[in-house]
Amino acid sequence: MASSPHEVTQAPPPPPPANSRPRSSLSSAAETATTSGKNRIKRAKPPLPPPPPPLPLRREARVPLRLLLKVTSVACGVQFGWALQLSLLTPYVQELGIPHSMASLVWLCGPLSGLFVQPLIGHMSDRCASRFGRRRPFILGGAAVIALSIVLIGFAADIGGIMGDPAGAHVRPRAIAVFVVGFWLLDVGNNTIQGPCRALLADLTGKDHRRTRVANAYYSLFMALGSVLGYAAGSFSGWFKILPFTFTSYCNRDCANLKSVFLVDVLLLASTTYFSVSSVKEIPLNSRASSNIDEETPAQEAFFWELLGVFRYVTSPIWIILIATALNWIGWFPFTLFDTDWMGREIYRGDPNKGQGYHTGVRMGAFGLMMNSIVLGFTSIMLEKICRKFGSGLVWGISSIVLSFCLGAMLIITAIVKDMEFSSKGLPPTVIVVAALFTFTVLGMPLAITYSLPYALISARTEALGLGQGLSMGILNLAIVIPQMIVSLGSGPWDQLFGGGNSPAFAVGAASAFIGGLVAIVAIPRSHTGKPREVIGKPRADHTAKPRDRR
Repeated sequence: MASSPHEVTQAPPPPPPANSRPRSSLSSAAETATTSGKNRIKRAKPPLPPPPPPLPLRREARVPLRLLLKVTSVACGVQFGWALQLSLLTPYVQELGIPHSMASLVWLCGPLSGLFVQPLIGHMSDRCASRFGRRRPFILGGAAVIALSIVLIGFAADIGGIMGDPAGAHVRPRAIAVFVVGFWLLDVGNNTIQGPCRALLADLTGKDHRRTRVANAYYSLFMALGSVLGYAAGSFSGWFKILPFTFTSYCNRDCANLKSVFLVDVLLLASTTYFSVSSVKEIPLNSRASSNIDEETPAQEAFFWELLGVFRYVTSPIWIILIATALNWIGWFPFTLFDTDWMGREIYRGDPNKGQGYHTGVRMGAFGLMMNSIVLGFTSIMLEKICRKFGSGLVWGISSIVLSFCLGAMLIITAIVKDMEFSSKGLPPTVIVVAALFTFTVLGMPLAITYSLPYALISARTEALGLGQGLSMGILNLAIVIPQMIVSLGSGPWDQLFGGGNSPAFAVGAASAFIGGLVAIVAIPRSHTGKPREVIGKPRADHTAKPRDRR
């Protein structure tokens, strides 16, 4: 059939050229792939929507203040016993028969145990892989040792009497032996618990140096509360009436009073320790983390025979802190040794084994230390703001100079009271007692700073060295216990050389504290107190004492 003239017909394809080669299957596949690729491009889906805007800036999560308060509450129970130790044990050991010139040697056990026990505990807690965490096992163990030691000290006279000491004897050697064992255990327990407590606070706060200062200020606050309660309990003379079974033929009224208040300390320590360790859950340090620490931080290898080798890693700012700490504690330790003894012996002119004048002075000294602790507590609350305004070095230095002036004031009071006449009842003039109590009270301010700032400063400056917080606290402890050893060995003979009073040791302490204050003011730079840096999209941190990975 013929086609219409308006109908378009498709002409057949032209034949291939005579010289062209037949197309291979590979070429056909390539052409098919190219064509299909073009068709897919034509059928492509519309573009994806733009990505969401970046997350807003958010501050790194910080450990809650409520948690820090719970963790630091253990300091209240520990300091309650420490307050009793400071206010009552130097007079008590003289009642057992140790002369005043030798009483300071009993306190030598504290620095010696601190020299070895606290670095050892710090070293072990940095590597502890217990399922209960790194720090909490040592806190619990230290509390148990303190409780045992308190029982030994309180019942030393009774145990000595059972072992053969005659009742009412002037010198009771067996009771002295039991007392010294308990006293040593008490210092071992204190050194066992304090280092891990401080290290746990550093673990919780991490690199937030401002939060670290707040944590140490809270710790000082609970220490102040424990001191207030402890000194108040020590100044009360009727505990043996509340617990009458403590009065025995071997233990007189003053001994029974001390025994009773130590039993109260056991209950307070147990409750605060449980509240503290149950409030935070530590993540155990696994074996891999332990091996990493061993490989990456050679400074932590040093201990005991290599402990001095750690100082190869210590920088100049850390050396300055250690020197200022040592000079400061040469000033503090004579006061902590002889505060209530000074009040009973030199203000009230009493004798430990003659009459009640000495014990009245001791109780008045304990009352002054209670006022001291109240000031300590208020200073701890304000310390963070003060340091932000004036700088840690200046605040620490001024507090050390205040300590020097107060020790000088005690020397002046001692010189004045020697030439004064007492009342018919054998009591010193009221103005002298008020002046002594005022000096004790003012010393609460520098004591709060001594309990807080050195720990915060050393924690912030040792972090870059790769040292564990436990070992860092042990290093700082060396700057505390070595001066205490010097004072314990030298203060008794030094005082005896100048007549047997406490004034020579106070004079040395005043000079040392003044020099330490100058070192802190001149050589410690103002701490940076800016706000923590903000990070983008960082997940909220878990507020537990997690071991930091140093890889």
